[in-house]
Amino acid sequence: MTRFQDLCNEHFINLNLTTETQLPQQRESVLHFFEQLRKRYPTMRNFYSRDVGDFVLEEDKDGGKYRWVTLDSKRLGSGSMNPESPDAATEQHLAILDAIPHQLSVSPLDCETINLTYGFEFAYSGNQYKLLADALGLGTAFEKALDIPGSELVCLDPVMQLSLEPECRVQCRLSFEPRTTAYQIRTKEFSEENLSVFFTIRRYGSIDAGETYVSTFQDLIRRGNELIESYLVESVLRPLQTAILIN
Repeated sequence: MTRFQDLCNEHFINLNLTTETQLPQQRESVLHFFEQLRKRYPTMRNFYSRDVGDFVLEEDKDGGKYRWVTLDSKRLGSGSMNPESPDAATEQHLAILDAIPHQLSVSPLDCETINLTYGFEFAYSGNQYKLLADALGLGTAFEKALDIPGSELVCLDPVMQLSLEPECRVQCRLSFEPRTTAYQIRTKEFSEENLSVFFTIRRYGSIDAGETYVSTFQDLIRRGNELIESYLVESVLRPLQTAILIN
C-alpha cells in the first residue's frame, strides 16, 4: 500500500464508534478500561478528563507520532497520528473493538455508527481554495467564473458522499478543510497552515447477527484500502502534492 507519509506532511487514521445507549461512566469501569489499554500500550500514560465529561488516554505528543483514545457518554474514539503504517493504526482500533463487549458491556445491537477515517494534512502558504481548484478542477459549470475580471476565489469546500451498497448502510465521504481567510487573500499575507483532506468509511446501524465489531471494522478497512489505492491517491492526494510543488 502507498506510504501516506510520502504524500503529505502529516496523516492520521481514526476509529469513531457512536452508540444508541449510554456507555459506562462509572469510575471503576472507566479506569479498568483505560488500565487495560495502558497494559497493551505502555507509552499511553497521559490520562485526564475534560470539562465536557469525556475521558482521554494518550501518548506524549512531542515527537509528532502518538496514539489516543477517548470515551464519553455515547462515543468511543481511537486515533493514531502519523503511524508507521496503516496496519499499525488499525491494529490498535481492532484491539479496542475486541475489548469493548466485555470491558464496557457494549452490545453489537447498540451500534449507531462505526467510522474509519483517514486524514491527510498538506502544509501550504497561499490561497488554499485556489490550490484545490488547480489540483482538482472546478468542472465546466464553474471554471469560467475564475475568468471574471478582478475575481479571487474565497471559498471552495467540495464534499462527496457515496453509498457503497444498495441499502446505503455503508457509505464513504470525501471532504476538505481549507484554512485560508478572506483577510489573508485581501492582504496577500499567507501563513503556512494545513489544508486537511478527510476520507471516511461509515457503517450505519446495529451489527448484524453473526458479525462482531471486529469483523465489521475489518470490512471497513478492506473497503478503505481499496478506495484509497484505486481512487484517492491518484485522483486527489498526488494532484494536491503536485500543485503545492509547482505553486
